[in-house]
Amino acid sequence: MSNKPLNVGLVGGGKGAFIVHPHQKAIHMDGTRRIVAGALFPDPKVALEEAANWPYPIKGYASYDEMIAANATAPAAEKLDYILIVTPNFVHYDPAMKAMQAGIAVFCEKPLCLNLKEAAKLVRTSQTLGVPFGVAHTYLGHWTSRLSRYIVQSGLLGDIRWVDSYYNQGWLATKLEATGQQQASWRVDPKRAGGSGCGGDIGTHALMQLRYVTGLEVTQVSAQMETFVQGRQLDDHFTIYCKLSNGGKALVRASQICIGYKNDLGITIAGTKGSLRWRQEDPECLTICLPNQPDRTYWRGAVSAGDGFLPKTLPADLLAESTLPAGHPEAFHDAFARLHRCFEADVRKWRAGKKFSSDGSKYANVGDGWSGIAFIETCVKSSKKKGAWVAMPKSL
Repeated sequence: MSNKPLNVGLVGGGKGAFIVHPHQKAIHMDGTRRIVAGALFPDPKVALEEAANWPYPIKGYASYDEMIAANATAPAAEKLDYILIVTPNFVHYDPAMKAMQAGIAVFCEKPLCLNLKEAAKLVRTSQTLGVPFGVAHTYLGHWTSRLSRYIVQSGLLGDIRWVDSYYNQGWLATKLEATGQQQASWRVDPKRAGGSGCGGDIGTHALMQLRYVTGLEVTQVSAQMETFVQGRQLDDHFTIYCKLSNGGKALVRASQICIGYKNDLGITIAGTKGSLRWRQEDPECLTICLPNQPDRTYWRGAVSAGDGFLPKTLPADLLAESTLPAGHPEAFHDAFARLHRCFEADVRKWRAGKKFSSDGSKYANVGDGWSGIAFIETCVKSSKKKGAWVAMPKSL
């Protein structure tokens, strides 16, 4: 396979958008990927101005349609290997679909799109065309999320009885959207955000952490989607009781009105042999609780096999994932970089005509994105029925 850096094109990211900045740092972190082009804003004039003022040279386009069309006749060395979509939710589906149809891989911010109909079309197109498609569930990129997944899915905690997966914030405790604040305005608008505000924005992260670490699926939900800020159109508090595919139970909860909370994503998993605790605001470690023993804390970069809990052999790729020695903290940008690094590996295989996995073990895939949308739509139905149990739709 070629060792040429992959070319990445941006869809969105102009005029002070937040999420593009950790993504671009992550893309450039290894020197094997680079952002070379962008359609950065809906207004064509602004899009070109933003590209001209970008921190480093990129080719600016007036629209993503123009950028995708130009790729067809670009020299081989300048063709885009994948696009990164960092727009509000309602501008996820169209560029993702058009990029896949043009033979360009897609890495898209969550949630995948606005509704299940769109999600199903994206899944089918990715499968039919065999195009890599990643969804940016950031926190799967933490090394400790991967160790947690190994511990749980290896059966070291026994059968999983209970999961509490949560994400608490406080930034929308007041009607911030009334001030015109860009990040708030689109997130509380049903036309741009979809059927859920808090649930779609951060509840899907809590859901994905549950699914990724445990390997279990939510089969039924009893949902309470609440709006505490008067006049707000979408939920700002999201509490979902869940039945799991193994017969266990879970709570998936999120809030954006908890004053003082920043990005408090965490998960507690209780099994028949022990429990696991992890918080992304302290992402370098996880805690294991076993009966009649002191709690065990495992730190990234300082894990020893055969310690009385972990087996004598651990997956080589898991142990090779740490990028810094223990005590030199990895963080948010490193998590993004790990996702892009793993996505890059699949894109390179795809470009070389080789098989690639995209199985959800290294980054969320388009099927995981579908599951997030299915979850939100099912929660909306349940909440409208005052928390009645509603079954999740069958997978595609």
